[in-house]
Amino acid sequence: MTTGQEPGSGARAGVVIAGAGLAGARTAVELREQGWDGPVTLLGGENRRPYDRPPLSKEVMLGQAESSELDIDYAALDITLLQGRAATGLDPAARLLHTDGGPLRYRHLVLATGAEAVALPGARGGTGAASGTAPGVHVLRTLDDALALREVLAARGRLVVVGAGWIGAELTTAARAAGCPVTVVEASGQVLAGALPAEVTAPMRRWYAESGAALRTRAPVAAVRTGAVELAGGQVLGADAVLIGIGARPATGWLAGSGVPLDPADGSVRADATLRVPGVPDVWAAGDCASYPSARYGRRMLVHHWDNALHAPRTVAAGILGRAERYDPVPYFWSDQFGRTVQYAGYHGDAGTPLWRGDPESGAGWTVCWLREGRLTALLTVDRPRDAAQGRRLIDRGTPLDPARAADPAVPLKSAALR
Repeated sequence: MTTGQEPGSGARAGVVIAGAGLAGARTAVELREQGWDGPVTLLGGENRRPYDRPPLSKEVMLGQAESSELDIDYAALDITLLQGRAATGLDPAARLLHTDGGPLRYRHLVLATGAEAVALPGARGGTGAASGTAPGVHVLRTLDDALALREVLAARGRLVVVGAGWIGAELTTAARAAGCPVTVVEASGQVLAGALPAEVTAPMRRWYAESGAALRTRAPVAAVRTGAVELAGGQVLGADAVLIGIGARPATGWLAGSGVPLDPADGSVRADATLRVPGVPDVWAAGDCASYPSARYGRRMLVHHWDNALHAPRTVAAGILGRAERYDPVPYFWSDQFGRTVQYAGYHGDAGTPLWRGDPESGAGWTVCWLREGRLTALLTVDRPRDAAQGRRLIDRGTPLDPARAADPAVPLKSAALR
């Protein structure tokens, strides 16, 4: 579907946005709101209007909603929307974005192609099975994925979920809510491996058992095939469907050889502090496909979360309009799982021993704080929304805290600030 005039060789070049997820769509809106009056073209590989992703693992997958389309009037904003149009290559010297429907000329280009599901490394089932292309094997990245999984849950068959990370927990939550028998297999020895320390995630392990799901850690997968998951030790788990949730990687393979700097470790577009792409004129990057240098944390950040996709477009639009600003927010995300709301803000990195507010064994909400040089640098909250809101502000301001008062769950977190 095309809305408006597609930019071609005879059209006035404007801003072309590659990727029609939240980051791409919000960049188009921000450009109009900040005063860009030239052409804006938004294109995405899916033959759908841009939609929000958080509801996919919740309302959409459980049949409580048919879609999560973003409420944007593209015609009223004079935004050309190209659905079912995927970026395939880039020629910066000619200022041409190559797509599977022909080249598009641009004055400014925004890279917002998001991320794609990670395949199972080394699985003897092959990349097809690992990436969800084999019958009965699923991932969750798109609306079509969610609709396919909804049919699986409606059948209430046996499920094996590969990965006990954020997406694995949400998939398990939805499957158990639908009444499906679920076994979760995780290669590491803990849930949320790589995201949080083992001592912090230990209380979360029992959430699986409480929901009726079987959790097996230290259980790497050797092969995935229709109807079965084979573990590295040789055991075979039967399954009516396999759900793979082991993370995502920036969808940037199409940029190889373009001159756009890609991080060798994670494949992200290495944007600068204003989200401009160094060495490539008038190219910007936002959302899940881009990393940026954080002065706040002294490292390059790659943030695959909704909040980043929502706020980065404001910085990109400002830069395109000549008002460059530094992008260095407090990272934030949330996850609804097993009847609990988990929120995380900041970056704990090497902050050291966590400080606990509340007892996870009590059945009430609890919070974990990380301090560096007396200042809150990150926090994780479970059913303590006030701690999450106050903590985000304290992290942003770099406010010193009294550790003793911060450890008391009866004391509002903001009241632990040292004046």
